[in-house]
Amino acid sequence: RRQRRRQRRRQWRRQRRREPQRPVQCTPAGGCVQRELAMAPRRGGKAGGKRRVKGDGAPEPKVEKTREPAQSVAEEDDLYAEPVRRVLTPRNQIRDLTEEQLKDEIARVLTATDPQIPHNIVKYNYQQRQYRQEPPGAGEHLAIHFAMDGNVLHNESVEAKTQVQYEEKLKEDEEERRKLAAQEAADAGDDDIDIDAQETGKNQFNYSERAAQTFNNPLRTRGVATEPPPVASFAAMCTQWDIYDSYMTDFTHRLAEESMLQDKKTGGTLSQEKQALVAPPSSGEDDMVHSEKMGVALKILERMTNQNAEDEIFQDFKFWEDASDQFREGEGSLLPLWRFSTERTKRKQVTALAWNPHYQDLFAVGYGSYDFMRQGSGMICCFTLKNTAHPEYIFSTEAGVMCLDFHPQQHSLLAVGCYDGTVMVFDVRNKTNRPIYTSTIRTGKHTDPVWNVYWQEEDLAKELNFFSISSDGHVANWIMSKNELKMEPMMQLKLVNTVKDDPEETSLSGLAGGCCIDFSQHSDHLFIVGTEEGKIHKCSKAYSGQYLETYHGHHMAVYTLKWNPFHERVFISCSADWTVKIWDHNVPYPIMSFDLGNAVGDVMWSPYSATVFCAVTSDGKVHVFDLSENKHEPLCEQKVVKRAKLTHVQFNSQEPIIIVGDDRGGVNSLKLSPNLRLRHEPVLEEGAEPISEEEQRRIQQENMERLLQAADAKPPSA
Repeated sequence: RRQRRRQRRRQWRRQRRREPQRPVQCTPAGGCVQRELAMAPRRGGKAGGKRRVKGDGAPEPKVEKTREPAQSVAEEDDLYAEPVRRVLTPRNQIRDLTEEQLKDEIARVLTATDPQIPHNIVKYNYQQRQYRQEPPGAGEHLAIHFAMDGNVLHNESVEAKTQVQYEEKLKEDEEERRKLAAQEAADAGDDDIDIDAQETGKNQFNYSERAAQTFNNPLRTRGVATEPPPVASFAAMCTQWDIYDSYMTDFTHRLAEESMLQDKKTGGTLSQEKQALVAPPSSGEDDMVHSEKMGVALKILERMTNQNAEDEIFQDFKFWEDASDQFREGEGSLLPLWRFSTERTKRKQVTALAWNPHYQDLFAVGYGSYDFMRQGSGMICCFTLKNTAHPEYIFSTEAGVMCLDFHPQQHSLLAVGCYDGTVMVFDVRNKTNRPIYTSTIRTGKHTDPVWNVYWQEEDLAKELNFFSISSDGHVANWIMSKNELKMEPMMQLKLVNTVKDDPEETSLSGLAGGCCIDFSQHSDHLFIVGTEEGKIHKCSKAYSGQYLETYHGHHMAVYTLKWNPFHERVFISCSADWTVKIWDHNVPYPIMSFDLGNAVGDVMWSPYSATVFCAVTSDGKVHVFDLSENKHEPLCEQKVVKRAKLTHVQFNSQEPIIIVGDDRGGVNSLKLSPNLRLRHEPVLEEGAEPISEEEQRRIQQENMERLLQAADAKPPSA
C-alpha cells in the first residue's frame, strides 16, 4: 500500500511539472491555431522506456496523430493524448475576403501620443499683445501606471540597521520553512526532493523568457586603419674631410655675415660673391617643416591651445555682462580681460596704439621712451585677440617709436614716426624686419621727434601719402613714390604772442613745437594742431602761411586732439595741465572743461556715441564720460595698473572693449559695462525696421547739438 501511494504521488508531481502550455499563433490567412501540447506516453506507462526499432536497426519514424473535435471530453483530458491543431476564426473577421487580401500584411505602429490631449489651446500673450496658440507640453502625454511613495534611510542610522535585521530574519524564517517542508516530504518517502536545491522559478520581470521578445540589433565591430607614414632608410659614412669641409663652409658663412654688417654701417653695397656666400644653400626638395603651410598650421594650433587655456576669459569677453548696471543708474565698470606684453618690451614704454581698420582683432603697439635722457631702440608689436600670448609680428627700429597709424584702405601699411625725426612705412605682410620706405637726410627728414602721423584718404590723392608733425615746428607731407619717400613741407608753426603790444614778446622769433595733429572727417582741408606752449591752431591745407583760428585754454603741452566722429564742429583736447576740454571750432574758448587731478596722457571719442569719451591719467586710472548722462563727473573712474602711468587709450570699432598702454611695456584690454556703451537712440517697437547708419549719425548729431545748446556759452573769466 505504501508503494502504491508513493507511485501515485510521483505521477501527480510529474503531471504538475509537465503541465502543457497552450500558446495561440496567428496565421497569414487570418485564422488562429490553438495547439495543445501533451506528454507522449512512455512505453508501458513507465519511465525509462525505449523507442521501437526496425529490423534493420533504424528507429521507426515518429507519427503525429490528430483527433477530431467530436471526440469525448474524457479523451481530451487524457494525459497521454496527442496534440490537436485547430483553426479558430474571430467573430469580427470579414468572411468574404480573397486569398490575396488575406495574405496582405497590415502594419500597426504604437506611439506614445495621447489622442485625448487637445492641440488647439489658445492663450493671450501679454508681452506680444495677441492670442498665441500654445504648443502641447512635453509631459502631457505621460501616463503614470504605478506610483509608490517611499523613503530613504541612511546606511549607518539605527532605523536602517533595524530594517536590515528585520529583512534578514524574514529570509531566515522562509528558508527554515522551506527546509522543514522538504524534510517532511522526504520522511513521507519522496526520494526526488533535494533539501539544498534552490528555487528555479521564472522571473516575471525577465521579458527575454516571454513569447514576445524585443529584437536586439546585432553588435558590429568596425576598425579603421590609417595609412602608415612613408619610411625611408638612410645611411651615410662621415669621414674626417667631410667634417673639415662642413666647418670651413660655416666659417666662411660667418665671415660673410660680419662683412655684410660692416658694409651696412658704412653705406656700401654687397658684392655678388658675398651675396652668394650669405645666401643659404638651396635644396632640390621642398622643406616641409619650414614651409608656409606648416607655418599656417602651427599658427592655428597655437591659437587653439591659447584659447583653450584661457577659455574663461574668452567666455567673459564674448558673453559676460555686468548685471549690477541695472540697479545703478549713471555708473559703470570696466572688466579686465588680457594683458599683452613680451620679455623684450618690459623696460620700454607704450608710446602709440592703433587698431587695424579691417581686421578688428589686430592692433599695433609702438614702444619707445618718454624719458629723453634714456633713449634706446624702438619696437613695434602687432597683437591679435585670437592669440594673446605672443605678438603676431615684431619689427625693431634704431630709434624709439613715438607714433604709428594704419592706412584706412591699404590695411597692411603702417606709418611710423621715431624719436630721431625719421618716418618709416612698414608692410606687416613682409616677414623681413625692414621698412619698405624710410626717410633720409637726402630725401628730407625732421630734426626733432615725430609726435603724430596721419594717413590721407586714398581717393583724395593719386599717390599714397601721409602727414607728420614734429617738435621742430614743421608739418610735412610724405609721398610714397616708386623708389623713395619724398618730403613736402606743408606748414610752419609760428609762435603766437599771448600779450599784445609787448616788445619783448614781439622780439622773439622761432617756431612752436608741434605735439599732435588731427584732420576733420567732414572737411577735407581742415585740420587742428596742438603745440608745446598749450595753444591749439585751426589750419587749412589751402592757407599754409597762417592760422585760421587760435584757441587759448591750456597752460601746458597739448598731448592729444581728436575731432568728434559724428559732429563736424566739435573736437576734444587733453593736456599735461590735468584738464580735458571740449571745443567748438567756431568758438575761441572751450565749451566744457574737466579737471582729472593728474596729467592726462590721452583722450579718445567712442565710435558708437557722440557724447562718450575716455581719458587716461598718469596715476593709472581710466575715466569714462557720457555727457548725455552726466556733464560733470565720469560714469566710471577705475584704477587699472599699480605703480605705473597710463599713456594711451584706443576704442575698438566693433567690440565693446578698450586697450590702454602704460609706461612699463604692457597693454591692458578692458570690457565696457552696458551703462558705458549706451547709444541714446529711440527704442524701436517690435517688428519695426532697424535704424540705418545715416539715421544713427543724425541722432548722434542731435544729441551733441542739444548738449552744445545747454552748455555755458560765456567765455571763462580772466
